[in-house]
Amino acid sequence: MDGRPVLVCTEREDATADLVIAELNRRRVPVVRFDPGRDFPAPAVLAAHIGEGGWAGRLTVGERTADLSAVRALYHRRPSPCRTDGGAQAARFAAQENRRGLGGVLGALPGCLYLSHPQAIARAEYKPAQLDAATRAGLTVPATLITNDPGDAAQFCTGQPTIYKPLHAGAYDVEGEPAGIWAAQVEAGEIDGAVSRSAHLFQARVPKVADVRAVVVGERVFSARITGPPGVVDWRSEYRNLAYEPVACPEETREALVCFLTEFGLDFGAFDFAVTGDGAWWFLECNPNGQWAWLEDAAGLPITAAIADLLENGASRHD
Repeated sequence: MDGRPVLVCTEREDATADLVIAELNRRRVPVVRFDPGRDFPAPAVLAAHIGEGGWAGRLTVGERTADLSAVRALYHRRPSPCRTDGGAQAARFAAQENRRGLGGVLGALPGCLYLSHPQAIARAEYKPAQLDAATRAGLTVPATLITNDPGDAAQFCTGQPTIYKPLHAGAYDVEGEPAGIWAAQVEAGEIDGAVSRSAHLFQARVPKVADVRAVVVGERVFSARITGPPGVVDWRSEYRNLAYEPVACPEETREALVCFLTEFGLDFGAFDFAVTGDGAWWFLECNPNGQWAWLEDAAGLPITAAIADLLENGASRHD
């Protein structure tokens, strides 16, 4: 058995990571799982030093220790933010030191595959950069406007059926309860001065007949056609009323998706497409660290095995 470990960075309750860890365990690949935001500086202990071969030393979490110079892969899933115990100023300082110390070492391990590198994920989360990369990769992108000018927004909405979608799917509460902000159709008459308070993304509504979620692992693409109630703009708002079936990704689209990920230095991406009646796939967005476990079960896609293959082999096309 190869003793080089896989580090899995995620929150303590992560059913998706559990699937991958179980598969790695089945393959007898050593795993050290921890949540950097909760487990450091205790119970995790870091002792790292720099040398000619890069960073070496150890990371100990409970009874498990990883040799930093021998880590084959780091699976960056859903780690918690660095905690800020104690006084406000001291806590903020410590959290930043932890982020840049532990996070900096983990982001610079020699010969390590990252699925994916945290900095690459962060860069790819910007929708304007996504749309630019998708266009240059040859994907079909709806007409899009990003503005804080109500006049420009109203004019854009007048010219075609239009949807609004947030630029970042962050946490949002409604009367103290967590809520999602879904993509929704917007009319020119609904545009008012509130648009001037922040950047808004408006996009021409694609006359879709279905959606596709394409999960890319390395150069392998797993696609599922998602069908919901007629007229649904954002399928995520109708999880209980969706039907799934596996669908082949067109070769030209597959090549474009791999090109897209290469642009950002990623080895994983969850892409969303709107599919029109003529079979065309319209690029909507990419979640560089998106969810996929429910889709594996619903559409019979072997995504867990593909991710385990990549982590076990510890080799990226970006090496």
